[in-house]
Amino acid sequence: MSDYLVVATWPFGMEAVREAAALLQQGKPALDAAIAGAQVVEDDPKVHSVGYAGIGNAIGTVQLDACVMDGHSLGCGAVAGLENVRHPAALARRVMEKTPHILLVGEGARLFAVQQGFPLESLNTPESVAEWEKLHNKPRPQPMPVAGPGKLEKGHDTVAVLARDASGSLGGVCTTSGLSLKLPGRVGDSPLIGHGLYVDNTAGAAGATGVGEEVIRIGGSLMIVEAMRAGKSAQEACEIAVRKVNQVAVRRGVHPAGVAFLALDTNGGIGAACTERTHFQYAVAMPGKVELRKSPEFGVRG
Repeated sequence: MSDYLVVATWPFGMEAVREAAALLQQGKPALDAAIAGAQVVEDDPKVHSVGYAGIGNAIGTVQLDACVMDGHSLGCGAVAGLENVRHPAALARRVMEKTPHILLVGEGARLFAVQQGFPLESLNTPESVAEWEKLHNKPRPQPMPVAGPGKLEKGHDTVAVLARDASGSLGGVCTTSGLSLKLPGRVGDSPLIGHGLYVDNTAGAAGATGVGEEVIRIGGSLMIVEAMRAGKSAQEACEIAVRKVNQVAVRRGVHPAGVAFLALDTNGGIGAACTERTHFQYAVAMPGKVELRKSPEFGVRG
C-alpha cells in the first residue's frame, strides 16, 4: 500500500486537490479522485479559464476541452469544442467507458452528452461575459491572443489533476475552456492524449498548462512520461520538456510562450517546471499536508 498523493495546476488547484484527497482517503481510485477534483474547478464561476464561466471564443461562444486517462489500463477519453455542457471531464470519462473511441468533438460530443443524461445549459455568467467584452474590445494585432515573452494571457490556464491512490495506481484529468477569444473550433493540447495529459502506471503521469500549440508541438506530456520511463525523475523530466519548448521557440524565431508542466513518477516524486516569467504555481495534497508550491522557471539560456 502507498500513501495517496494528488497535484493540480495553479492556485485554483488547491480546491481540486482537497476534493481529490478526501476521496483518496476513503480508498477511492485515482481517476475518480482526479475527476472529482477537476470538477470543483469546472464548477467555480470565479475561474474564467475552465468549465462554467469560461471566457468565450472570438464570437463569444464557450467551447470546452477535456481528457481523462487511467494509468492501469491506459484507458482514455476526451471531448473538444464542447458547448453547453458544464462537466467536460466527466463526459470524457463516458467516452472512455461507453464508446470504442477516444475523442468526440463539437456537436457530436454535445449529442453524446445528451444521450448520457448530461443537462444542457448556458455556461456564461454576467462576469464572464463582461470579461469577454473587455478582452474583445482591447486592440489586438492578431485574431486571437497569443502569450508574449514568458507570459500567460489573462484568462488562459488549465487545470490538470494527477492523482495516485493507496494501491499506487495513477489517474489524471486535463480540462479547460482554452484560449480566450480563440478562433471557433480551435483545439489546444488539453483534450489530446500525449499532449495535455498522459498517465501510465509503469512510468508516471504528466499534465500541461499554458499555450497549447507549444505543448502540442513537442508532444509534452508523453515526452515527460517517456523520460521518466527512461530513468529520469519527475522533476528532471519536466525540465527536459520546458527546455524543448524553449529550443523550438528559438528555432522558430519567436519568444518562448507561457508553458508549464506537472508530473508524478511511480515512486511518488513530484516534478514541475515552466518557461521564464510564467510564474507557475501548483497545489499538492498528501497525508497531513495541503500546500501551494512554486515551480522553477527556465529561460532560453537556462
